[in-house]
Amino acid sequence: MSKSWKDTKDFVGLEEVSKVDFLVPLFAEALGTFLLVMIGCASCITWTTPTTVFHIAFTFGLAVASLAQVLGPISGCHINPAVTLGLVVSGNCTILRGLCYIVCQCCGAIAGAGVLKIALPAEKTNQSLGMTNLSVENGQGILIEAIITFLLVLVVHAVTDPKRHDCRGWAPLAIGLTITVCHLAVVPATGSSMNPARSLGPAVILGIWKDQWVYWVGPILGGVLAGVLYRMGFKSRSKDDDEASYDF
Repeated sequence: MSKSWKDTKDFVGLEEVSKVDFLVPLFAEALGTFLLVMIGCASCITWTTPTTVFHIAFTFGLAVASLAQVLGPISGCHINPAVTLGLVVSGNCTILRGLCYIVCQCCGAIAGAGVLKIALPAEKTNQSLGMTNLSVENGQGILIEAIITFLLVLVVHAVTDPKRHDCRGWAPLAIGLTITVCHLAVVPATGSSMNPARSLGPAVILGIWKDQWVYWVGPILGGVLAGVLYRMGFKSRSKDDDEASYDF
């Protein structure tokens, strides 16, 4: 088998996804996104006192940090289609693994929003359920979502790069803080989705699709750009193998 054919086969990932063991990371991605949406969106619902940006930001940030600690060794804890696509274009996730992950993430997000709606009183969830809404123009929303997702995916690449010994053990905290700071900055503008699945879940359960495409286009653009940039310029390389890729 030629080296080029082997590289192509490894990038597609057919052999990887055909194994029974692959069901475990798929379940981890579905479960992680389920918990993220259910817990994160619960923080957006108003009770006796109005929710604050600070409250929402730290709920999402701490939720992702906790999930990354538990699920990171199992699936990489992408729990975000934009993160998965960013890792695919940088060569750190095979194409078929990425597609399977995205399907599981979307299913988990929808299930999380559905359980949240069942678990809370109808008057609290019928009109909100933590949906992301734009307070800016569509183009501005795409730009904002692209920028914050770019930052997230760039951080994900950096803290999971095995050749960067300075980041070892910091991944959950770094990723959680990145999500927190992005939420603090732009929740009032776009809801700070930075995750298409997170926006999809409540939209499916409530049947409200206004501006939903913005929350796919923006994060995917940002995630893909971050993956390309890290692969081309920021990726740590060993002295004896400048072209070596790293595993997740």
